[in-house]
Amino acid sequence: MPNKNQHQLNREIRDREIRVISSSGEMLGVMSPYEALRLAEEEDLDLVKISPAAVPPVCKIMDYGKFKFEQQKKDKENRRNQKVVELKEVQLSMTIDVGDVNVKAKQATKFLEAGNKVKVSLRLRGRQMAHANLAKDVMMNFYEILKELAVIEKPINMEGRNLIMILGPAKK
Repeated sequence: MPNKNQHQLNREIRDREIRVISSSGEMLGVMSPYEALRLAEEEDLDLVKISPAAVPPVCKIMDYGKFKFEQQKKDKENRRNQKVVELKEVQLSMTIDVGDVNVKAKQATKFLEAGNKVKVSLRLRGRQMAHANLAKDVMMNFYEILKELAVIEKPINMEGRNLIMILGPAKK
């Protein structure tokens, strides 16, 4: 039995009756696979089952090699046009100054405008662990600067000594 991305061809088609479409695209009607295969061989083409779920299954007379080549070309084009979303990171500290926050916000803005997600992390050192609420305020202030461009995909979460928040680009 062929796998799901392969079509049944010619003598592999074992259905009692099939609906046949000619190579020019016109409907030839319902017939036995033997008759349809004879028609395909007269045109020196293949009989390909294109819709096995239909009742009766739909088969088309076509050049299967050319069809597969076109399919591969389409798949390659689709892969080329895919946008890969990366996760970029911006690190803050609890004692960060306003100017530095603005620099980090500008950096995060570039990432978000490029369509990437931004992981905002803040590492707590020593006695800062006792004041995690102040660190959350720093992160929320950072988000307030970016709120027109970003949405919070993963809210502020404590992982060990780090506070982590993930921002995604806002839908326009």
